Amino acid sequence: MPKLVFRNTDGSEQTVEANVGASILQTALNNGLTGVLGDCGGACQCATCHVYILEPGLEQLPPMDGMEEEMLDCAASPRLAQSRLGCCVTIRDEHDGMVVQFPPTQV
Repeated sequence: MPKLVFRNTDGSEQTVEANVGASILQTALNNGLTGVLGDCGGACQCATCHVYILEPGLEQLPPMDGMEEEMLDCAASPRLAQSRLGCCVTIRDEHDGMVVQFPPTQV
């Protein structure tokens, strides 16, 4: 079971076990993390699960599809090169140790 490191805006970190096949959003919510909201329930409709994937994890992810690309333009925090929507990133074994940074705000 891969472990993800979630970094809060204050720099504190929480390491949690993630189920392969779950999304970053599901993993954060299932572990009681408050850095994402997921107001649309993970349907890629609201951009309230915006996260920053830090290197080297970013290079392990597949490219964004058009819907994720468009929704990131609506994110409340600045869109950066490492921006992804947590509902669109599915956890795989090779993501063990990936660091997910929460942005300053989701709304």
